[in-house]
Amino acid sequence: MPVANRDANGVHMAMEYLSKNTKSLLDTGHADDSDLSAKGKDVIVIGGGDTGTDCIGTALRQGAKSIVNFELMGKPPEDRADNNPWPLWPLIYRVDYGHAEAAQVFGDDPRQYHLMTKSFIKDDAGKVTGLNTVNVDFKDGQLIEIEGSEKTWDTQLVLLSMGFVSPEHYLSDDADIELDARGNYQATYGEYATSQKGVFTAGDCRRGQSLVVWAIHEGRGVAEKVDQYLTNH
Repeated sequence: MPVANRDANGVHMAMEYLSKNTKSLLDTGHADDSDLSAKGKDVIVIGGGDTGTDCIGTALRQGAKSIVNFELMGKPPEDRADNNPWPLWPLIYRVDYGHAEAAQVFGDDPRQYHLMTKSFIKDDAGKVTGLNTVNVDFKDGQLIEIEGSEKTWDTQLVLLSMGFVSPEHYLSDDADIELDARGNYQATYGEYATSQKGVFTAGDCRRGQSLVVWAIHEGRGVAEKVDQYLTNH
């Protein structure tokens, strides 16, 4: 997230937060008094999905003072849109466990839609104390900031749970590997061969953000294809 004061103490990647919480629980039952805790803090989770939901649930269990979840996109419809027919994954409004638990504790769903973070605020000690947002809309595929919608939020812990966009391209650039329309390494499912002879790809860098079971499945598949390639060369 390339915005001002991104380096403020208290702004963390979601996976760092979740993994440290799990390690603290398993190692000491949270007796180690980890500094990466939501206890007594105003927590803002930027981004949704399963990871964002886990951040909400974990922050609740740690005793967060408040929790808000920013979503860049708008609130999904209750039912399928005409351009989202079966068998496509239904893009509809869902209430996951973290949202339901937060609503039970704080009285409302924690999600706020059409919000984009513009900058973080930090004190003289470098600790995050707040952030600035603006409401946005999408017109003709373009992100439009809504004038006069700027807002400042108090927070002492920000968790970044933004979606995986595409793999880094320094490898593909050096090897001149073709990319698909989403910026992933181009390779056919089941074959896994890239545009460069002898170079194979699998998992998220080929199919995009997905589940670990798909990564395991494709890892096994690409291993077989690599074995066949090496056997024949």
